[in-house]
Amino acid sequence: MTQTPLTKKASASEAPIRIAKREGLSSRRAILLRLLTFVMAIVAGGVFIAAMGQNPIEAYKLILRGAFVGSQRNPLSSIQATVIIFVPLLIVSIALSFAFKMKFWNIGGEGQMIIGATFASYFAIFHSDLPHFVLIALMFFAGALGGAFWGLLPTFFKVKFDTNETLFTLMLNYVAIYIVKYLETLTSWRARAGFASIKHFEDNAKLMKIGGVHIGWLLALILIVIAYIYLNHTKQGYEISVVGESQATARYAGMNVKKIILRTMLISGAICGLAGMIQVSGIDYTLSTGMTGGVGFKGITVAWLAQLNPFVMALIAAIFSILEKGSGVMQSTLSISAAATDVLQGIILFSFLGGEFFTRYTFVFSKRRTDK
Repeated sequence: MTQTPLTKKASASEAPIRIAKREGLSSRRAILLRLLTFVMAIVAGGVFIAAMGQNPIEAYKLILRGAFVGSQRNPLSSIQATVIIFVPLLIVSIALSFAFKMKFWNIGGEGQMIIGATFASYFAIFHSDLPHFVLIALMFFAGALGGAFWGLLPTFFKVKFDTNETLFTLMLNYVAIYIVKYLETLTSWRARAGFASIKHFEDNAKLMKIGGVHIGWLLALILIVIAYIYLNHTKQGYEISVVGESQATARYAGMNVKKIILRTMLISGAICGLAGMIQVSGIDYTLSTGMTGGVGFKGITVAWLAQLNPFVMALIAAIFSILEKGSGVMQSTLSISAAATDVLQGIILFSFLGGEFFTRYTFVFSKRRTDK
């Protein structure tokens, strides 16, 4: 076939290297690539530890010991502390997976957690005289309601005016923080005059414990199963997938796209709100601007690394929790700065993300043609 000047120009300008999506990658090979990614992440972290003049093997032993080995008085204390980190991270990751599967970029997990915690804290502070189980049930409901409300705000504007949900949900995080700051100035919420902090919860408003940890861990395990079934084996889950692939196709199939988006974000926000309620009622026992600990942003990474699979999210959230809890022990034992441990976690995380990139994509090298 004779090349026209236009096709010659296109061939000449073709990039020598381009990124293409991998096709036909077997499950076995994908697992092997991810295992290799895990090894490379550990090696990369070890190189950084060695560069600081420390023994990488000893450092990793300290991380595992810090995450799993407790004191003589309480052998399970470290495991319990790791689970406390694990629970909100997993719950928020599951919450975000609902929105992400629909290609709705919910970056507002932090704000939805805070507002859910705020709604729950109202009952904990002003209605602590209610029977314990009634109060806890109301706090769970209020937490879910608050998170759902905060998630529906950007969703309404998205379906009505096609606003950018990424920016909208992100900005609402800061609005939520300043709502809590405002509550700190109110006498009815404030712990003591002259102190910018909110009242601590009475014992009646604290979550009961199982195995030395609040019952939030049980809810997190139940959510894994419910989310997997809902997203993969229900009509609503199928609708979420179709909307995520193509809204035009969903409309052609007779689906009410706006209703699906609103319903899914209601669920996503409600679960984030539950995470906020668990955090304040099971761990902090008060409401504060820093109660999320960045979980709303970490959950984004966990959800994507797990490819929105709740069971895989549990595994990745566990790895992150072990690393976060154990790094603190390593830091104090080896006298390493907090900044260095943050860099170590960042290196390992970046290695995971890089490995996931090469699992999904590959580089294609184009052969340069010479026109005569």
